[in-house]
Amino acid sequence: MKAFDLLVVGGGINGVGIARDAAGRGLRVLLVEQAGLARYTSSATTKLVHGGLRYLEHFQFRLVRESLIERERLLRITPHLVSRMRFVLPYEHRLRPAWAVRLALLLYDRLGSENSFDRSANVRFATSAFGQPLRRDLRRGFAFSDCTVDDSRLVILNARDAADRGAEVRVGHRLVRAVREHDRWRAEIEDAATRQAYAVSARAIVNAAGPWIAEVLQQRLGESSRQSVRLIKGSHIVVRRLYDGNHAYVLQHPDRRIVFVIPYQDDFTLIGTTDVPWPGAPGSAAIEPAETDYLCQTVNSYFARQIGPGDVVWSYAGIRALWDDAAADAAAVTRDYVLDISAPQGQAPVLSVFGGKITTHRSLAEQALQKLEPYLGPLAARWTRVVPLPGGDIPGGDIDAFIAGVRRRWPFLDGPQARRLARAYGTRMSQLLAGVDSRADMGEDFGGGLMRVEVDFLLREEWARSADDIYWRHTKTGLHASPADRQRLVSYLQNARNDASAAPPARAG
Repeated sequence: MKAFDLLVVGGGINGVGIARDAAGRGLRVLLVEQAGLARYTSSATTKLVHGGLRYLEHFQFRLVRESLIERERLLRITPHLVSRMRFVLPYEHRLRPAWAVRLALLLYDRLGSENSFDRSANVRFATSAFGQPLRRDLRRGFAFSDCTVDDSRLVILNARDAADRGAEVRVGHRLVRAVREHDRWRAEIEDAATRQAYAVSARAIVNAAGPWIAEVLQQRLGESSRQSVRLIKGSHIVVRRLYDGNHAYVLQHPDRRIVFVIPYQDDFTLIGTTDVPWPGAPGSAAIEPAETDYLCQTVNSYFARQIGPGDVVWSYAGIRALWDDAAADAAAVTRDYVLDISAPQGQAPVLSVFGGKITTHRSLAEQALQKLEPYLGPLAARWTRVVPLPGGDIPGGDIDAFIAGVRRRWPFLDGPQARRLARAYGTRMSQLLAGVDSRADMGEDFGGGLMRVEVDFLLREEWARSADDIYWRHTKTGLHASPADRQRLVSYLQNARNDASAAPPARAG
């Protein structure tokens, strides 16, 4: 039976962040993920790294400050995934007083201790390009700065770095049950592909199972939760590009929620999110017609161009497992996190992660390990604040200069493909395109510039398991692929699996 220091359950952003930090401190780490990295909640976000302007309205000043500090750090360590963006908030006098919005933005500017972003400003739409797509009766607004992020790739690169530092990352493996044997856990894990179970031991367990957190605690660990979890569904729609420019909009709704309208994948606009209580069991979620109508109506109340359900080219939904703070409104439930440890006297601990947001995953991991340190012994110093994620060691963090260098080094890549690959892989492009000297060397095109050489890299290096994984989480090329492209990729993956199963087993080294 293999022994670990830490068994992490869940391959979302919090689980991989904790696994990365722990492995970098020399701990023996096993992470198990039953479906796929970022398969559920962590790939269903609004794609933002932000302080959370609206959290100020609920007096969550500590969360906003932590988020703004983490925004700076993530921009430095992942310059290929995180991008600055200007956000425009059109002013509607019926919803919030102008002085209250301006005061919140000034506070937002100041809460980050190392704020390198452009400050907020008043905007007159008659003389600004920001006003061009909006209704003509909207005369003024406010602009501020935040960031967008490729959410699922942030998860995958945390897992990649954890593995590079010695962690074992097992995708398609699930925790069946675990029992305490004094100061260690004995855990039974099942490989979903083979249905074979095996046992491992660990000094501590991290329950980062997201929507499944209560199930893991109660049914697989035999624990009673001391915290309540509240499941909230958030849904998004994608339409053809609504306006020119690389800025986003923040739209206020009469119910006091806000909706983001963000440029997405060059040709599209991302709109979201909703906040709807989820009454069922955790799992896959889909947008409801009423949510689509809500998002379209919100856009239509601000934009000159009107949209409806027929304009939606793609939608997605995710279930957020939030700490239940007893807020009456789903939108008001805190996005802050709670780290809860259960450790009877002399027994092995389990730490459960309630809530959280993609922006604060790195600092959450630091705090999780701080809570576990009394049980694991003295840990090495914190390190993730300054060390880039894989591919993030771009000189000066200058992504534009890096993309220009990519085009010079691999001139057979067209502009959109070079930008996508540079942003997805950063300096790892040298690994991805090792031995590739021409477009023909890249192999078959599966749509949207997704070539065979990239697919092989994802299978080999990033735990990709299906066409959906590759199109929607590893590459975000799904919007550009035709049904015929998808079928060819499915067939290619099936042949690759058959070839792998037919190959002789590797000899132990």
